[in-house]
Amino acid sequence: MSEFILPIIEIIIGIIFLFAGGELFIQGAISLSLILGIPQIVIGLTVVSLGTSSPELLVSLNSIFKGSDSLAASNVIGSNIFNVLVVLGISSLITPLKVKSRIVRRDVPLLIAISCAVWAMSSTGLLTWQAGIFLIFCLTLNTIWEINTIKENEEDTKKAEPEIEESPGIERVEFNIILKLISGIFLLSFGSNILVNGSQSLATLLGVNEIIIGLTIVATGTSLPELVTSIIAALKGKTDLAIGNVIGSNLLNQLLILGSCSIFSGLKGFTIDQSLIKVDLPFMVLTTFACLPIFWTKGKITRTEGFILLNLYIFYIVDKILFLNGFNNLYELRVCIFVYFAFLTVFLFAQESLKITRR
Repeated sequence: MSEFILPIIEIIIGIIFLFAGGELFIQGAISLSLILGIPQIVIGLTVVSLGTSSPELLVSLNSIFKGSDSLAASNVIGSNIFNVLVVLGISSLITPLKVKSRIVRRDVPLLIAISCAVWAMSSTGLLTWQAGIFLIFCLTLNTIWEINTIKENEEDTKKAEPEIEESPGIERVEFNIILKLISGIFLLSFGSNILVNGSQSLATLLGVNEIIIGLTIVATGTSLPELVTSIIAALKGKTDLAIGNVIGSNLLNQLLILGSCSIFSGLKGFTIDQSLIKVDLPFMVLTTFACLPIFWTKGKITRTEGFILLNLYIFYIVDKILFLNGFNNLYELRVCIFVYFAFLTVFLFAQESLKITRR
């Protein structure tokens, strides 16, 4: 049992360093953006999303440099699943998440399209450097599009802005900004290195594939910034920011992180394990599709829907654990889970139909 202590401590320390590094990076980048006169909504769409996705980026790049493509890919896929099911689920339990801004309504179909494209490109088991360039190109186009269309509906976009405090003065904060940026990058690099080492050691000791560790422990650890950001936004009533943070982060996870990993993998390409292609990537796409009825037909995520999202994630993790331990009746359990969610879905629609009838 004692041999498990060191890897677990490494994982915990790595997550703490990643969280602290991400916070410092965001603060420094926001301060620099304000000095440069960049609008707050652009900061929210780019800098904040990049900051909350920075742990995933550093962990995934660190993984491929250490020859662990499976850990890098499972981290991205697991983070996207966690963001939709857990981050949105917990946030909506705090307060129903109303969707009014053009940003989310436009970005949800885009996220679905990108998720499907990534699944299709990964179907061969390899993301080439050409695919990586394509993903980075899509990220550049999307960023330019975001910036050029922010004034289409200023009333809506203001609701999605994070609360950013102006800096007291350029002379006073220049050193602090540089210090925060350098410290943030250092902590992110150091934390990602420790987390990857701990994850690989734990996987070896448990005798399991790194994919399981990446989809669960690593994905949860690197998604903590998104979780904290969305919970704080929900508590403050900034529901568009809570949702926009998740959508923006999931887009960056696929476009920036998978794109970067594919490019840095070189001519050999970025390997995607078959188990991810057959099970976890389709599940990620399905969870993304779940956003469509929530965002478009009702214009909000209710507490009931949040409860369903959290339930879905719990069953997803239980399924992984039971599959790992060779559970004999896994097929029967999956059928029961399907029936359970079918019942919840029917109940949800019946509840909404009853409300409409009463009106």
